[in-house]
Amino acid sequence: MSLSKDFVTSCLTGVPDPVRGKDLVSSGALQWVSACDTYASIRLCLPPEAGKPVLQQVAQLAHAKVTQIAQRNGNQVDSLIIEFVDDAGTVIHTARFGGMVAPAQATEPARNQPTPSAPPPGSAGHEPIPGLQKSAKPAGSHALPGVRNIIAVGAGKGGVGKSSIALNLAVGLARRGHAVGLLDGDIYGPSMPTMLGLGALEQAVIAGRLQPFYVHGIKAITIGKLVDADRPLIWRGPMAHGAFKQLAEQTAWGELDYLIIDLPPGTGDIALTMAQTLQLTGAVVVCTPQKVAQDDAVRATGMFRQLGIEVLGVVENMSYFVGDDGKSYDIFGRGGAEVMAQRLGVPFLGAVPITMALRENSDSGNPTANFDAETPSGTRLRDALENLITNLESQTALASMRSGAQKPVLTIS
Repeated sequence: MSLSKDFVTSCLTGVPDPVRGKDLVSSGALQWVSACDTYASIRLCLPPEAGKPVLQQVAQLAHAKVTQIAQRNGNQVDSLIIEFVDDAGTVIHTARFGGMVAPAQATEPARNQPTPSAPPPGSAGHEPIPGLQKSAKPAGSHALPGVRNIIAVGAGKGGVGKSSIALNLAVGLARRGHAVGLLDGDIYGPSMPTMLGLGALEQAVIAGRLQPFYVHGIKAITIGKLVDADRPLIWRGPMAHGAFKQLAEQTAWGELDYLIIDLPPGTGDIALTMAQTLQLTGAVVVCTPQKVAQDDAVRATGMFRQLGIEVLGVVENMSYFVGDDGKSYDIFGRGGAEVMAQRLGVPFLGAVPITMALRENSDSGNPTANFDAETPSGTRLRDALENLITNLESQTALASMRSGAQKPVLTIS
């Protein structure tokens, strides 16, 4: 059986709050819980004055209680991440229990093995990621087992914040109770190791399958944890094609409501491989307000349509800048992407501002804080992201209905 949010919450009622004198749930210290399969993540609000030794002790008690009750019920807890935040939502301590590595079974992490810079002559079926089994699946697009919706996030050009939008969509959907995976498909320039804070974690391959990292309530996989961080991937098309297929098909995703795929910029090999490999629910196109960005976004929209992938909508990223004083500045011009979406006949999902906090949270690997900030600029960012996620949920449901993947359910009570 899988862990659930209600189960983890009930376990925490048996853990005392060292500051308020009640348990962690009734005292209000518990802010949210995310659970999927055998992985769980918890966020607790306690004052920094309690000290890290006390916070760590609380984390150990919580881990012991959840593990004990789970084992009693025939479940297991492979990974438990507990974040402690202050009243402002700033992370002051993080405790991690378990992880994705099973020492007796895991192979040597693939990132420590040499990566060829070009495929050997005549080796069309060559294996770009060492340590994984070659896929036996036939050619042609197919659905990933257990994954309900696959959504690609793309852009016609780089520098428009596509990875930031993909990451915030994934985290935001998870905060609404969905089981979410994030695939960093930007083979040549993976940014998720930094934006997710994966620096200290090691990639594991168990029984020929990649084990995703469980962070910020989502399951994530990135090529950036399979190769040396500073090593450029000088790969031709066939190698990038093989790497993407293995990341998508040979990751132990489990049951997911959404799999968000962060594509590289442009309209090249990876997008074509994705269309040929996976049955997508749809795609999201990211654009900034400038005319030059819109021109490339139009090409990206045309690419998805030509590949038979429904465009769920357009996002205007960096739509405006919000200062810490709460004032907004249209430094790139505002509303251009919305006009473009109307012209193309596709939904406009929303406009996302750029703020100092967004940049800081991305660099520090703490995307969850984008939804918790209480400053004037943080409130504007949070509201914009929540609106974006609501619109994406709606467009995804409509796309699923149109494709026949989702059918109406009549409940009689």
